Amino acid sequence: MLKVGLTGGIASGKSVVGDMLVALGARLVQADRIAHELMRPGQPVYNEVVRHFGGGILNPDLSVNRARLAEAAFGSDKSAPSQAPSRIQDLNRIVHPAVIRSQEEWMKEMGRQDPHAVAIVEAALIIEAGAAERFDRLIVVTCSDEQRIARFAARQKLDLEAARKEVARRMAVQLPEAEKIKAADYVIDNSGSLEHTREQVQQVWAKLRSDLQA
Repeated sequence: MLKVGLTGGIASGKSVVGDMLVALGARLVQADRIAHELMRPGQPVYNEVVRHFGGGILNPDLSVNRARLAEAAFGSDKSAPSQAPSRIQDLNRIVHPAVIRSQEEWMKEMGRQDPHAVAIVEAALIIEAGAAERFDRLIVVTCSDEQRIARFAARQKLDLEAARKEVARRMAVQLPEAEKIKAADYVIDNSGSLEHTREQVQQVWAKLRSDLQA
């Protein structure tokens, strides 16, 4: 089995690339979905997040309000991204170890089901979480800054200026894209058309299959 990490900055198009790889035959799990499961009421991670960030992050049904948690973690002052790291690091320290354990269990299960599988974990902070060495190969998805902002604005229903500030705030706690590219085995530039992205994905898939057989 080949263990592959799929990462990239916010709104770079990781999920688009992941869907294309799944269509070609890859197995894939999203770290964000694992985190959602871990933050269901009653889970140890949920309890620790609520203890640390307070009941203000909860919806009336006691589920975590993701927008409120993001605001609590990144800070309410959108104009000061430099103030964000302390709180987001606290959140990451609670969530990342549990997410990584779940990823490891998932990859073991994939290996049992299919020893020849290409098992992909899609996660924004693979390198930042110190998890890159757990993978045989690392794919980094990139895009231009303007596309990143436009995609984030559309996804979050924000105007471009608000999206620009929020993207800057979130990117401030991630490694620069250039550093992620240096760590990558394969880079997919998602700045162009979907067809151009698909062509790159197909090329990378062929290399992953070759890596698996080597």
